[in-house]
Amino acid sequence: MLKDITLGQYYPGESILHKSDPRTKIILVIAYMVVIFLVDTFTGYIISILFTLLSAVVSDIPLKYVFKGLKPIIFIALFVMVLNILTIKGTPLLEYGIIHISYEGVETAVKMIIRLMLLVLAASLLTLTTTPILLTDGIEKLMAPLRIIKVPVHEIAMMMTIALRFIPTLLEETEKIMKAQASRGADFDTGNLVQRAKSFVPVLIPLFLSAFRRADELASAMESRCYRGGEGRTRMKQLKLGRYDVVISLAMVMYISIIIILEFF
Repeated sequence: MLKDITLGQYYPGESILHKSDPRTKIILVIAYMVVIFLVDTFTGYIISILFTLLSAVVSDIPLKYVFKGLKPIIFIALFVMVLNILTIKGTPLLEYGIIHISYEGVETAVKMIIRLMLLVLAASLLTLTTTPILLTDGIEKLMAPLRIIKVPVHEIAMMMTIALRFIPTLLEETEKIMKAQASRGADFDTGNLVQRAKSFVPVLIPLFLSAFRRADELASAMESRCYRGGEGRTRMKQLKLGRYDVVISLAMVMYISIIIILEFF
């Protein structure tokens, strides 16, 4: 389950999305996430699903690899579904004792699950098609106006990207520790919720130690390379907008226009 998380990982490729400017992709993903929260009809969700699938196909990343990132959120999706079904009142579909399931509850649950999955897929496509370095540069460029009020833009962008990049690294480390503990007799699959939580204590302690050690090694490596923040830093490759950015921007504008017309007019 842990190795199924694709958020924060990069998948090499030569697709339109890979060659697009990171600033364009960040802005478009944010716009997409805003639009997803405006969608309230099943027709709008179908269009959003088709648009997301088309984006995944255009990215030239195997669909199996893209959708693998949805496995870790299955528990969250089920929890959200049950919570909405049991708490939202409306036209009754099933009543059995204290259990009251309404049409509105089922409808809201389905919409929430679709929305959650689309948000995860959009964020995954961003990191899968953008290297950590380009992602850092894109975030820093977009936050550049904040330098006027003395905000450490470069440092913030660097910390965000390092945190994102460390997700797959820490997950891989967690899996190694769990396998090592399981070989020593640790049991993570049996017992009640409290017992399972206690069984993860031998995993968390070495994981925290490993995370601190990696952070210290990273800091030492950056210092040995004379890293002193963003002041006066130059880049070997400058970010430039190109025709690929125009293509994906037009596609996003068409999608947003369709959703707005469908939902509000």
